[in-house]
Amino acid sequence: MAEMTKEQRINKEIKRLKQIFKDLPKEAKDLYDGLIMRAAYMRVTIEDYEADLDENGYVEKFQQSDKVDPYERERPVARLYNTMNKNYQSIMKQLADALPEKAAADAAEELMKFVTTR
Repeated sequence: MAEMTKEQRINKEIKRLKQIFKDLPKEAKDLYDGLIMRAAYMRVTIEDYEADLDENGYVEKFQQSDKVDPYERERPVARLYNTMNKNYQSIMKQLADALPEKAAADAAEELMKFVTTR
């Protein structure tokens, strides 16, 4: 199977999230569509960051100049990953809080499954 493009993966995630949040009241759906789109983008990007971190690690050797010995430093993608993951979880909590009680429990379970499998 050919690998999906980032845009295809985002669209697939948007569909998945819209299915999860289908029980939102109509007024809320319009309000939360932007959050769903942002969450989908963030999840796919986080997955890409994870693949990069798994392959290249969280730290790298860095050398400011030839006169200074190289040292290990956090890779910029590690910081981006942490920030985006935190923001993704915040958006997902906002969305889950907007759901009716039963649907919110299902969405929270889905979020925890994503967080704990990483």
